[in-house]
Amino acid sequence: MAPTEAIKEEKTEHDQKGLFTESTLTREILDSANEERNVIQSTPGVTEEVVRLISSDKKEPQWMLDLRLKALNVFQSMPIPKWGPNLDKLKLDEITYFAKPDAKESNKWEDVPADIRRTFERLGIPEAERTLLAGAGSQYDSEMVYHNLKEEWSKQGVIFENMDVALHQYPELVKEYFMTKCVPITDHKFAALHGAVWSGGTFIYVPKGVKIKLPLQAYFRMNTKGAGQFEHTLIIVDEGAEVMYIEGCSAPQYTANSLHAGCVEVYVKKGARARYSSVENWSKNTYNLNTKRAVVDEDGFMEWIGGNMGSCVTMLYPCSILKGRRARADHTSIAFAGKGQDQDTGAKVIHLAPETSCTIRAKSISKDGGITTYRGFLKINKGATDAKAHVLCDALILDKDSVSNTTPHMEINEQNVDIAHEATTGRISEEKLFYLMSRGLSQEEAVKLVVSGFIEPIVKQLPLEYAVELNRLIELEIEGVG
Repeated sequence: MAPTEAIKEEKTEHDQKGLFTESTLTREILDSANEERNVIQSTPGVTEEVVRLISSDKKEPQWMLDLRLKALNVFQSMPIPKWGPNLDKLKLDEITYFAKPDAKESNKWEDVPADIRRTFERLGIPEAERTLLAGAGSQYDSEMVYHNLKEEWSKQGVIFENMDVALHQYPELVKEYFMTKCVPITDHKFAALHGAVWSGGTFIYVPKGVKIKLPLQAYFRMNTKGAGQFEHTLIIVDEGAEVMYIEGCSAPQYTANSLHAGCVEVYVKKGARARYSSVENWSKNTYNLNTKRAVVDEDGFMEWIGGNMGSCVTMLYPCSILKGRRARADHTSIAFAGKGQDQDTGAKVIHLAPETSCTIRAKSISKDGGITTYRGFLKINKGATDAKAHVLCDALILDKDSVSNTTPHMEINEQNVDIAHEATTGRISEEKLFYLMSRGLSQEEAVKLVVSGFIEPIVKQLPLEYAVELNRLIELEIEGVG
């Protein structure tokens, strides 16, 4: 069965059962944002005029405009999903869907306007690129302002480019893969919205046999009040190749709601490996309604590693379609929900071929009335013999007002398979706290230590600097507990 056929087969059923298909580093909350510096800013709401404005400004080929307009029609025909978190306060007609800053993209950091450069410097992007990354990109609102790949990798044929630029420089490659086989525009309402108004993002192509030893990173800053960001990430890892990618997003705190509805498509070819890491810590007036999916060919391996902390509502379910024999997927995630937050996250894996395997490890923490939900979907198709899947969900509740839900769904259509599902939910035991406090720790310090141990299996999967940051952020969130 082809990936697109598998997606179509699941679509109606997923919508009925609340299996909305799903990004990314750390966000900096500011009481006041940088002065808006847009040369083009669309009027609020999504219309054909707005879609044509975006396409015209980017000088896109006719086929992309046609795709956008078709996606707009799909978006307008679909209802807001009602099966998950409450989206009634998300006023789509009040969102600004395109905001272009007066800054041209450059591969020289010193050419980026000073105020934009300061924003990214505060997030550590330039220093990280110099020491730990094979390449970096930075997007401000709807436009990329910086993009650079180290020469070592460009000489080997690696493409690491702004998605808008890739559309012009590699049109046939983009046309073959962009929202066709992985995330079609008909997937769900917010995938259709993304297809209509997407802007910026990252395009990566790793040639056969090339193994990039350092991570590539892109960072997306949504700075306009009441705006949306719709970056598109398209990654193609050719046969026997390897890539590690880190994606981050941030937005300042405003009184008006913001929307993030990006899309990530990953193609892992025969014998290839891809790792996608993200730690999302959006401002708490942001709706994070993202879509992520990978198609994995024979002997390919896809890793999803994610932390979700910010936003008022998150709906995020990275999906792996194991298309080829012995394809593998590993999903690792942590979600934290505090006051006024609803973190609805999980994973989806569809086994289409024999000897495929997956592991899903999901942990969540809820505090001050926050809501966390693990929403998962696992399907073993007929013919996917000797498939193996292990799902492990652990939830930690820090007070009596908070909520944790687990809603797994499995469809097993083959007899000769090995499937396991484990789930635990509980509060920090009084015995553990008493023991730690008897060793001289305060109650708050004891809680932090227990939480740190709880998330350690997730944190150790992240690059060191992001692991430190995630630990620090969670420590800040749980201050005062006890």
